Amino acid sequence: QVQMVASGGGSVQAGGSLRLSCVASGSFASKNYWAWFRQAPGKEHEGVAAINSVTGSTHSADAVAGRFTISQNNAKNTLYLQMNSLKPEDSAVYYCAADEVVEGVLLEHWMEGRSVESSWGQGTQVTVSS
Repeated sequence: QVQMVASGGGSVQAGGSLRLSCVASGSFASKNYWAWFRQAPGKEHEGVAAINSVTGSTHSADAVAGRFTISQNNAKNTLYLQMNSLKPEDSAVYYCAADEVVEGVLLEHWMEGRSVESSWGQGTQVTVSS
């Protein structure tokens, strides 16, 4: 049983920045693949960025590459997403999630094939205006 609470969302103008946080609690010690996901009304759920907490490897979706950075604290109980140069198309509810995955699986393959569990939180709203 894992609980993950996302926060830090808000309203900003295009070109601005936001830093999202996701605090995990419960039985998450074995979770080694972590990621941020987002979904806008009428649009498909999509993976944003992922990180392997053991190796430190990261992967970002093409839509956010070079603008968003995913990271974790040393205790591996908090996930971050630094979002710079925000665009209106980045507007969405952002969620975080984690799984125990066999090492060697590509982060992008896991991220694109995973669905967010609602029991881990409802996410945080990000709104970018032009």
